[in-house]
Amino acid sequence: MNWLTFRQQNGSFKRSALLGLGAAVTLGLSAVALLTPAEASAEENNPCPFSGTLCLFDGPDFTGEVWNVMSWPPGSGTCVNLPEHGWEDRAVSAINTGAYTASLFLNEDCIGGPYPIGPGEWVSPLHFAPKSVWVY
Repeated sequence: MNWLTFRQQNGSFKRSALLGLGAAVTLGLSAVALLTPAEASAEENNPCPFSGTLCLFDGPDFTGEVWNVMSWPPGSGTCVNLPEHGWEDRAVSAINTGAYTASLFLNEDCIGGPYPIGPGEWVSPLHFAPKSVWVY
């Protein structure tokens, strides 16, 4: 499965393609999709311009580079291994713009006690460096 990611840095978006199999193989047809800049909302003041995603930031108070994660199709649920996507020990703050609770985990396979981030919730700083996230 080919995941397309967009990262925001200094107000512009950079594109990189990543090959991912881990969680998607385990979860069958569930996949992770990340939105294109064209799908961003018009509101420029929001540090997480995408609707329906979990935005992870590598800076405190929703600053720095951002990585937007969502399940595809929405509502199906999937686990995303952060080290596989270059986000090991990087997430410092998060915003959940999705309709469902997202969960952060200390390990790479979404097992153990979750740290939930509810719909519309902004969290900074995170109390640990997550290794995986579960999104719906």
